[in-house]
Amino acid sequence: HKVLHIDLAITGCSDSDGVDMYGLDGEEMSYADFNKGEGVVALPPFADPFTFPGFYEQAVGNQGVCKANLATSIKAYKNPEEKIAPPHSSIYPRDDVDLGVENTLICHVSGFHPAPVRVRWTRNNQNLTEGVRLSTPYPNADFTLNQFSSLPFTPEEGDIYGCTVEHKGLAEPLTRIWEPEVIQPSVGPAVFCGVGLTLGLLGVAAGTFFLIKGNQCN
Repeated sequence: HKVLHIDLAITGCSDSDGVDMYGLDGEEMSYADFNKGEGVVALPPFADPFTFPGFYEQAVGNQGVCKANLATSIKAYKNPEEKIAPPHSSIYPRDDVDLGVENTLICHVSGFHPAPVRVRWTRNNQNLTEGVRLSTPYPNADFTLNQFSSLPFTPEEGDIYGCTVEHKGLAEPLTRIWEPEVIQPSVGPAVFCGVGLTLGLLGVAAGTFFLIKGNQCN
């Protein structure tokens, strides 16, 4: 049988942090925000909204079970050494860029372990926080993690945006830079048109001159 969709539920925890989320086909659908004490539906604007009654309360219960299992596992496996993998990142706009038109910048962080990563945004070296969103860590096939951060913005000529990632696997913060590309209008057609017009006028002038000279000779 062919697999049409992959549904995924993740519950994870550490001594100081936790994650509880649902995903579909590699995309985050909903997650528990333990800082705000609520469940969040993470769907694009065009998707039909839905709710999971009791989702957050269940996520809180899952964290209690997870932390109990974590303590047992640490004792049973004699406090195994934590495997650390540093992240790599990329930054790109969600839509085609037009100056003055609202868009979204996306910073994709991948290949890291363990969570969390910290992501900071800047514009012209000034920190940005309004509208910034950070997804729940999502597992890769090699058991490392990936995560998306998004920033709503309106591109303007001369602006320089930065996405800085911090993680325990990095010796220093990792920063990617993005700036809007301003495509200058091509001057080729105008130049060729001007040259063609000039040559055409010269041709008309030369033809008129020889026509007049021919009439005088006659």
